[in-house]
Amino acid sequence: MVAGVRMSIKVAINGFGTIGKRVADAVDAQDDMEIVGVTKTGPSFGCDLAVKKGFPLYCTFDDADRIARFAEQGYECHGGLSDLLAVADVVVDCAPGKMGAENLSKYQKAGIKYMFQGGEKHALTGLSYTSSANHAENLNAQGTRVVSCNTTGLSRTLVPLYEHCGSLKVECTMIRRAADPGDSKKGPINAIKPVLKVPSHHGPDVMTVKPEIEINSLAVAVPTTIMHLHSIIADLPEGHGLTTDSILAMWRQTPRVIIMHGEHNRITTTAEVMEMARDIGRKWGDLHEIFVWEDGVELIGNRLYYFQAIHQESDVIPENVDCIRALMGTEPDWRASVAKTDAAISAYYNC
Repeated sequence: MVAGVRMSIKVAINGFGTIGKRVADAVDAQDDMEIVGVTKTGPSFGCDLAVKKGFPLYCTFDDADRIARFAEQGYECHGGLSDLLAVADVVVDCAPGKMGAENLSKYQKAGIKYMFQGGEKHALTGLSYTSSANHAENLNAQGTRVVSCNTTGLSRTLVPLYEHCGSLKVECTMIRRAADPGDSKKGPINAIKPVLKVPSHHGPDVMTVKPEIEINSLAVAVPTTIMHLHSIIADLPEGHGLTTDSILAMWRQTPRVIIMHGEHNRITTTAEVMEMARDIGRKWGDLHEIFVWEDGVELIGNRLYYFQAIHQESDVIPENVDCIRALMGTEPDWRASVAKTDAAISAYYNC
Protein backbone atom coordinates (compact mmCIF):
# COMPACT_ATOMS: atom_id res chain seq x y z
CA MET A 1 0.00 0.00 0.00
CA VAL A 2 1.26 3.42 -0.97
CA ALA A 3 1.42 5.73 2.06
CA GLY A 4 -1.96 7.39 2.53
CA VAL A 5 -3.52 5.51 -0.43
CA ARG A 6 -5.83 2.55 0.01
CA MET A 7 -5.28 0.04 -2.77
CA SER A 8 -8.30 -1.69 -4.32
CA ILE A 9 -8.48 -5.48 -4.33
CA LYS A 10 -8.35 -6.64 -7.95
CA VAL A 11 -11.11 -9.20 -8.48
CA ALA A 12 -11.55 -11.61 -11.39
CA ILE A 13 -14.92 -13.28 -12.02
CA ASN A 14 -14.60 -16.63 -13.78
CA GLY A 15 -18.08 -17.26 -15.13
CA PHE A 16 -20.44 -14.39 -15.86
CA GLY A 17 -23.79 -16.16 -15.55
CA THR A 18 -26.57 -16.26 -12.93
CA ILE A 19 -24.22 -15.93 -9.94
CA GLY A 20 -21.25 -14.30 -11.67
CA LYS A 21 -23.12 -11.26 -12.97
CA ARG A 22 -24.58 -10.64 -9.52
CA VAL A 23 -21.24 -11.02 -7.75
CA ALA A 24 -19.65 -8.66 -10.30
CA ASP A 25 -22.23 -5.98 -9.50
CA ALA A 26 -21.77 -6.46 -5.75
CA VAL A 27 -17.99 -6.15 -6.08
CA ASP A 28 -18.33 -3.13 -8.38
CA ALA A 29 -20.39 -1.45 -5.66
CA GLN A 30 -17.53 -1.57 -3.13
CA ASP A 31 -14.93 1.16 -2.69
CA ASP A 32 -12.17 -1.25 -1.64
CA MET A 33 -12.25 -3.59 -4.65
CA GLU A 34 -12.61 -3.49 -8.42
CA ILE A 35 -13.49 -5.85 -11.26
CA VAL A 36 -10.45 -6.42 -13.48
CA GLY A 37 -12.27 -8.85 -15.76
CA VAL A 38 -15.05 -11.39 -16.28
CA THR A 39 -15.06 -14.51 -18.43
CA LYS A 40 -17.50 -15.95 -20.95
CA THR A 41 -17.09 -19.20 -22.88
CA GLY A 42 -17.99 -17.42 -26.10
CA PRO A 43 -19.90 -14.48 -27.62
CA SER A 44 -23.41 -14.12 -26.16
CA PHE A 45 -25.84 -11.59 -24.75
CA GLY A 46 -23.96 -11.80 -21.45
CA CYS A 47 -21.05 -10.11 -23.20
CA ASP A 48 -23.27 -7.09 -23.90
CA LEU A 49 -24.02 -6.82 -20.18
CA ALA A 50 -20.30 -6.94 -19.33
CA VAL A 51 -19.53 -4.27 -21.92
CA LYS A 52 -22.37 -2.06 -20.66
CA LYS A 53 -21.02 -2.31 -17.12
CA GLY A 54 -17.48 -1.57 -18.27
CA PHE A 55 -16.10 -4.94 -17.15
CA PRO A 56 -13.13 -6.12 -19.25
CA LEU A 57 -14.10 -9.28 -21.11
CA TYR A 58 -11.95 -12.42 -21.24
CA CYS A 59 -12.45 -15.90 -22.65
CA THR A 60 -12.89 -18.80 -20.22
CA PHE A 61 -10.32 -20.71 -22.25
CA ASP A 62 -6.79 -19.92 -23.39
CA ASP A 63 -7.54 -21.29 -26.86
CA ALA A 64 -6.66 -18.74 -29.57
CA ASP A 65 -9.54 -19.76 -31.84
CA ARG A 66 -12.10 -19.37 -29.05
CA ILE A 67 -10.65 -15.97 -28.14
CA ALA A 68 -10.82 -14.86 -31.78
CA ARG A 69 -14.58 -15.62 -31.94
CA PHE A 70 -15.29 -12.68 -29.66
CA ALA A 71 -13.77 -10.20 -32.14
CA GLU A 72 -15.70 -11.85 -34.96
CA GLN A 73 -18.91 -10.97 -33.13
CA GLY A 74 -17.78 -7.41 -32.38
CA TYR A 75 -16.56 -7.83 -28.79
CA GLU A 76 -13.16 -6.77 -27.50
CA CYS A 77 -11.67 -9.77 -25.70
CA HIS A 78 -8.58 -9.08 -23.60
CA GLY A 79 -7.31 -12.67 -23.68
CA GLY A 80 -7.87 -16.01 -22.02
CA LEU A 81 -8.31 -17.03 -18.40
CA SER A 82 -4.56 -17.09 -17.77
CA ASP A 83 -4.27 -13.48 -18.89
CA LEU A 84 -7.04 -12.48 -16.48
CA LEU A 85 -5.52 -14.34 -13.54
CA ALA A 86 -2.22 -12.55 -14.16
CA VAL A 87 -3.78 -9.15 -13.36
CA ALA A 88 -5.97 -10.16 -10.38
CA ASP A 89 -5.45 -10.59 -6.64
CA VAL A 90 -8.33 -13.03 -6.19
CA VAL A 91 -10.62 -15.00 -8.49
CA VAL A 92 -14.26 -15.72 -7.73
CA ASP A 93 -15.12 -18.97 -9.46
CA CYS A 94 -18.72 -18.81 -10.68
CA ALA A 95 -18.34 -21.57 -13.25
CA PRO A 96 -20.92 -24.38 -13.38
CA GLY A 97 -20.56 -26.93 -10.60
CA LYS A 98 -18.18 -29.88 -10.94
CA MET A 99 -15.55 -27.87 -12.83
CA GLY A 100 -13.76 -27.08 -9.60
CA ALA A 101 -10.86 -29.52 -9.73
CA GLU A 102 -9.85 -28.40 -13.22
CA ASN A 103 -10.10 -24.73 -12.35
CA LEU A 104 -8.36 -25.14 -9.00
CA SER A 105 -5.20 -26.36 -10.72
CA LYS A 106 -5.22 -23.25 -12.92
CA TYR A 107 -5.59 -20.94 -9.92
CA GLN A 108 -2.84 -22.69 -8.01
CA LYS A 109 -0.54 -22.51 -11.01
CA ALA A 110 -1.23 -18.76 -11.25
CA GLY A 111 -0.49 -18.34 -7.53
CA ILE A 112 -3.75 -16.43 -7.05
CA LYS A 113 -6.23 -16.49 -4.17
CA TYR A 114 -9.47 -18.24 -5.09
CA MET A 115 -13.00 -18.90 -3.93
CA PHE A 116 -15.56 -21.36 -5.22
CA GLN A 117 -19.35 -21.56 -4.89
CA GLY A 118 -21.44 -24.10 -3.00
CA GLY A 119 -21.91 -26.31 -6.05
CA GLU A 120 -18.42 -27.62 -5.31
CA LYS A 121 -17.73 -29.91 -2.37
CA HIS A 122 -15.94 -28.84 0.81
CA ALA A 123 -13.21 -31.39 0.09
CA LEU A 124 -12.06 -29.37 -2.94
CA THR A 125 -10.65 -26.59 -0.77
CA GLY A 126 -10.76 -28.06 2.75
CA LEU A 127 -12.22 -24.74 3.89
CA SER A 128 -15.68 -23.21 3.53
CA TYR A 129 -17.13 -19.79 4.30
CA THR A 130 -20.18 -17.93 5.47
CA SER A 131 -19.81 -14.58 7.17
CA SER A 132 -21.75 -15.20 10.38
CA ALA A 133 -20.15 -18.56 11.13
CA ASN A 134 -16.44 -18.53 10.33
CA HIS A 135 -15.14 -15.28 8.84
CA ALA A 136 -12.15 -15.36 11.19
CA GLU A 137 -11.12 -18.87 10.15
CA ASN A 138 -10.88 -17.69 6.52
CA LEU A 139 -8.68 -14.65 7.18
CA ASN A 140 -5.66 -14.64 4.84
CA ALA A 141 -6.41 -18.16 3.55
CA GLN A 142 -5.25 -19.03 0.03
CA GLY A 143 -8.63 -20.37 -1.03
CA THR A 144 -12.08 -21.32 0.19
CA ARG A 145 -15.63 -22.13 -0.86
CA VAL A 146 -18.71 -20.01 -0.17
CA VAL A 147 -21.37 -22.47 0.98
CA SER A 148 -24.59 -23.00 -0.95
CA CYS A 149 -27.71 -20.84 -0.81
CA ASN A 150 -29.44 -23.31 1.52
CA THR A 151 -26.48 -23.69 3.85
CA THR A 152 -26.06 -19.92 3.94
CA GLY A 153 -29.71 -19.55 4.89
CA LEU A 154 -29.53 -22.18 7.61
CA SER A 155 -26.41 -20.56 9.06
CA ARG A 156 -27.99 -17.11 9.25
CA THR A 157 -30.67 -18.21 11.73
CA LEU A 158 -28.96 -21.16 13.46
CA VAL A 159 -25.58 -19.59 14.28
CA PRO A 160 -27.02 -16.87 16.57
CA LEU A 161 -29.10 -19.54 18.32
CA TYR A 162 -26.01 -21.67 18.84
CA GLU A 163 -23.96 -18.74 20.09
CA HIS A 164 -26.62 -18.01 22.72
CA CYS A 165 -27.28 -21.61 23.75
CA GLY A 166 -23.83 -23.20 23.45
CA SER A 167 -25.30 -26.31 21.79
CA LEU A 168 -27.98 -27.06 19.21
CA LYS A 169 -29.55 -30.12 17.60
CA VAL A 170 -31.43 -29.54 14.35
CA GLU A 171 -33.61 -31.52 11.96
CA CYS A 172 -34.78 -29.71 8.84
CA THR A 173 -36.43 -30.31 5.49
CA MET A 174 -35.36 -28.41 2.39
CA ILE A 175 -38.32 -27.86 0.06
CA ARG A 176 -36.36 -26.93 -3.03
CA ARG A 177 -37.28 -25.26 -6.30
CA ALA A 178 -36.90 -27.68 -9.21
CA ALA A 179 -35.09 -25.19 -11.47
CA ASP A 180 -34.04 -21.56 -11.63
CA PRO A 181 -36.36 -19.13 -13.49
CA GLY A 182 -34.04 -18.90 -16.51
CA ASP A 183 -33.26 -22.63 -16.69
CA SER A 184 -34.78 -24.33 -19.74
CA LYS A 185 -32.76 -27.54 -19.44
CA LYS A 186 -34.77 -29.00 -16.55
CA GLY A 187 -38.23 -28.48 -15.12
CA PRO A 188 -40.91 -27.66 -14.63
CA ILE A 189 -41.60 -31.09 -13.23
CA ASN A 190 -45.10 -32.42 -12.63
CA ALA A 191 -43.99 -34.20 -9.50
CA ILE A 192 -42.65 -33.91 -5.98
CA LYS A 193 -39.20 -35.47 -6.11
CA PRO A 194 -37.55 -36.61 -2.87
CA VAL A 195 -33.77 -36.50 -2.61
CA LEU A 196 -33.13 -40.14 -1.76
CA LYS A 197 -29.63 -39.56 -0.43
CA VAL A 198 -30.28 -39.34 3.29
CA PRO A 199 -29.35 -37.07 4.92
CA SER A 200 -29.20 -34.49 2.14
CA HIS A 201 -25.97 -32.49 1.95
CA HIS A 202 -27.54 -29.20 3.06
CA GLY A 203 -27.69 -29.75 6.81
CA PRO A 204 -24.36 -31.50 7.26
CA ASP A 205 -22.80 -28.79 5.09
CA VAL A 206 -23.55 -26.33 7.91
CA MET A 207 -21.00 -28.27 9.92
CA THR A 208 -18.26 -27.29 7.45
CA VAL A 209 -18.60 -23.73 8.76
CA LYS A 210 -19.95 -24.42 12.27
CA PRO A 211 -19.09 -28.00 13.25
CA GLU A 212 -20.52 -27.56 16.76
CA ILE A 213 -24.11 -27.49 15.42
CA GLU A 214 -25.56 -31.02 15.21
CA ILE A 215 -27.75 -31.00 12.13
CA ASN A 216 -29.32 -33.34 9.60
CA SER A 217 -31.63 -32.62 6.69
CA LEU A 218 -33.98 -34.09 4.15
CA ALA A 219 -34.75 -32.50 0.80
CA VAL A 220 -37.51 -32.60 -1.81
CA ALA A 221 -37.79 -30.81 -5.15
CA VAL A 222 -41.15 -29.25 -6.03
CA PRO A 223 -42.50 -27.70 -9.26
CA THR A 224 -41.58 -24.06 -8.63
CA THR A 225 -38.70 -21.83 -9.72
CA ILE A 226 -38.91 -19.13 -7.05
CA MET A 227 -37.16 -19.75 -3.74
CA HIS A 228 -36.45 -22.66 -1.44
CA LEU A 229 -38.44 -23.17 1.75
CA HIS A 230 -36.96 -24.57 4.97
CA SER A 231 -39.03 -26.33 7.61
CA ILE A 232 -36.83 -26.39 10.72
CA ILE A 233 -37.03 -28.04 14.14
CA ALA A 234 -34.26 -27.06 16.56
CA ASP A 235 -33.84 -28.59 20.01
CA LEU A 236 -32.38 -26.12 22.49
CA PRO A 237 -30.54 -27.19 25.65
CA GLU A 238 -32.08 -27.02 29.11
CA GLY A 239 -31.81 -23.60 30.68
CA HIS A 240 -31.62 -21.75 27.36
CA GLY A 241 -33.67 -18.88 28.75
CA LEU A 242 -35.26 -18.02 25.41
CA THR A 243 -38.86 -17.34 24.39
CA THR A 244 -40.46 -17.09 20.98
CA ASP A 245 -40.35 -13.29 21.27
CA SER A 246 -36.70 -13.18 22.35
CA ILE A 247 -35.70 -15.44 19.44
CA LEU A 248 -37.50 -13.13 17.03
CA ALA A 249 -35.74 -10.16 18.63
CA MET A 250 -32.40 -11.96 18.22
CA TRP A 251 -33.02 -12.55 14.53
CA ARG A 252 -34.11 -8.96 14.00
CA GLN A 253 -30.63 -7.95 15.16
CA THR A 254 -28.99 -10.49 12.84
CA PRO A 255 -27.69 -9.15 9.50
CA ARG A 256 -29.40 -10.34 6.34
CA VAL A 257 -32.51 -11.73 8.03
CA ILE A 258 -35.98 -10.26 7.43
CA ILE A 259 -38.83 -11.00 9.86
CA MET A 260 -42.36 -10.30 8.66
CA HIS A 261 -45.80 -11.38 9.86
CA GLY A 262 -47.35 -13.39 7.07
CA GLU A 263 -51.00 -12.77 7.96
CA HIS A 264 -50.66 -9.10 8.89
CA ASN A 265 -48.45 -8.22 5.92
CA ARG A 266 -50.33 -10.55 3.56
CA ILE A 267 -47.10 -12.27 2.58
CA THR A 268 -47.83 -15.93 3.15
CA THR A 269 -46.18 -17.52 0.10
CA THR A 270 -42.80 -17.47 -1.62
CA ALA A 271 -44.44 -15.79 -4.65
CA GLU A 272 -45.48 -12.89 -2.42
CA VAL A 273 -42.00 -12.69 -0.90
CA MET A 274 -40.53 -12.34 -4.39
CA GLU A 275 -43.15 -9.73 -5.30
CA MET A 276 -42.12 -7.79 -2.19
CA ALA A 277 -38.47 -7.90 -3.32
CA ARG A 278 -39.48 -6.43 -6.69
CA ASP A 279 -41.69 -3.81 -5.03
CA ILE A 280 -38.81 -2.49 -2.92
CA GLY A 281 -36.72 -2.05 -6.07
CA ARG A 282 -34.26 -4.93 -5.88
CA LYS A 283 -32.45 -5.56 -9.18
CA TRP A 284 -33.47 -8.88 -10.73
CA GLY A 285 -36.03 -9.10 -7.90
CA ASP A 286 -33.22 -10.38 -5.68
CA LEU A 287 -33.51 -10.89 -1.94
CA HIS A 288 -30.12 -11.18 -0.25
CA GLU A 289 -31.81 -11.64 3.11
CA ILE A 290 -33.36 -14.79 4.54
CA PHE A 291 -37.13 -14.37 4.98
CA VAL A 292 -38.64 -15.68 8.23
CA TRP A 293 -42.40 -15.69 8.87
CA GLU A 294 -42.99 -14.29 12.36
CA ASP A 295 -46.28 -16.15 12.74
CA GLY A 296 -44.55 -19.40 11.71
CA VAL A 297 -42.10 -19.30 14.64
CA GLU A 298 -42.99 -21.11 17.87
CA LEU A 299 -40.91 -22.26 20.82
CA ILE A 300 -42.59 -25.04 22.79
CA GLY A 301 -40.50 -26.04 25.77
CA ASN A 302 -37.02 -26.67 24.41
CA ARG A 303 -38.16 -27.28 20.83
CA LEU A 304 -38.23 -24.47 18.26
CA TYR A 305 -40.28 -24.69 15.08
CA TYR A 306 -40.00 -22.24 12.19
CA PHE A 307 -40.11 -21.68 8.42
CA GLN A 308 -37.78 -19.59 6.31
CA ALA A 309 -37.50 -18.82 2.61
CA ILE A 310 -34.27 -18.60 0.59
CA HIS A 311 -33.80 -16.77 -2.71
CA GLN A 312 -31.49 -19.29 -4.35
CA GLU A 313 -30.06 -16.87 -6.91
CA SER A 314 -28.95 -14.16 -4.54
CA ASP A 315 -28.52 -14.88 -0.82
CA VAL A 316 -24.87 -15.87 -1.34
CA ILE A 317 -24.01 -12.75 -3.36
CA PRO A 318 -23.01 -10.43 -0.48
CA GLU A 319 -21.26 -13.37 1.19
CA ASN A 320 -18.86 -13.47 -1.77
CA VAL A 321 -17.85 -9.87 -1.10
CA ASP A 322 -17.22 -10.53 2.59
CA CYS A 323 -15.26 -13.65 1.65
CA ILE A 324 -12.96 -11.59 -0.59
CA ARG A 325 -12.13 -9.35 2.38
CA ALA A 326 -11.49 -12.40 4.54
CA LEU A 327 -9.08 -14.00 2.05
CA MET A 328 -7.27 -10.71 1.54
CA GLY A 329 -7.19 -10.05 5.29
CA THR A 330 -8.52 -6.51 4.92
CA GLU A 331 -11.41 -6.72 7.43
CA PRO A 332 -11.18 -9.10 10.40
CA ASP A 333 -14.59 -8.14 11.84
CA TRP A 334 -17.37 -9.99 10.01
CA ARG A 335 -20.08 -7.61 11.15
CA ALA A 336 -18.09 -4.62 9.93
CA SER A 337 -17.60 -6.27 6.54
CA VAL A 338 -21.28 -7.18 6.26
CA ALA A 339 -22.36 -3.63 7.12
CA LYS A 340 -19.95 -2.17 4.56
CA THR A 341 -21.00 -4.64 1.86
CA ASP A 342 -24.72 -4.16 2.36
CA ALA A 343 -24.56 -0.36 2.55
CA ALA A 344 -22.54 -0.20 -0.67
CA ILE A 345 -24.91 -2.52 -2.54
CA SER A 346 -27.93 -0.55 -1.33
CA ALA A 347 -26.38 2.71 -2.53
CA TYR A 348 -25.32 1.11 -5.85
CA TYR A 349 -28.89 0.08 -6.64
CA ASN A 350 -30.46 3.06 -4.88
CA CYS A 351 -32.78 0.85 -2.86
